[in-house]
Amino acid sequence: MADKRSHGGLRPRTWIFGVALCLAVLTQGVRPPLAGAEGLDFLLREDGRLRGNVKAPVTLIEYSDFTCGFCHKWFKETWPRIQAKYVDTGKVRFSYRDYPRAFQGPGLDGALATRCAGEQNRYWAMHDELWSDRRLGAEDLQRHAKAIKLDLPAFAKCMREERQTEDIFRDRAEGTILGFRGTPGFVLFRTDAPDKDPPIVIPGAFPFEVFEEQIDRLLGEGTKGKR
Repeated sequence: MADKRSHGGLRPRTWIFGVALCLAVLTQGVRPPLAGAEGLDFLLREDGRLRGNVKAPVTLIEYSDFTCGFCHKWFKETWPRIQAKYVDTGKVRFSYRDYPRAFQGPGLDGALATRCAGEQNRYWAMHDELWSDRRLGAEDLQRHAKAIKLDLPAFAKCMREERQTEDIFRDRAEGTILGFRGTPGFVLFRTDAPDKDPPIVIPGAFPFEVFEEQIDRLLGEGTKGKR
């Protein structure tokens, strides 16, 4: 089945539903972790999508979709406070993981656009651009690429080839392993002890105070462990 839309005049996508089937089989029946972090090594995967001090004692991961209204609300209202209090001060490092809610369409296109921008070392610039202006049509994505000063032919080629699609749905499969069935979903854990303490799973766009309480607790536990 082919997606009849195109990226700025580029050829249409041909979607292979076998990928969706494999993911469904992989994640069927999985429940959120209740104790320990065994089998969650993917939480520490380094793939360049990291904001803040790489050695920050606490890690916050967001699983999200650029078409998600609650995700946008979190980005506009909660993220700036987390960034100011914890990320910019070196206490928390932030990572974004893709969780497109559909196997094709604007959510997937937005995820592809950020990753293609990442190939030009402009991942976070595109991430912030898309959350600031959530229009995700083919022409819109080209406009966003121009706004953040990407090499437009290289960006168009990356979007056309869709080489990042498998990695995008790997993110989604891992989010499902954590128990997420929608967006946004967040995971908090001590960076130096992900295999000792269970990660804190926050399934939704909760207000800043919820994140503040959990982050402060993790920071306090880290301080106690060094005494």
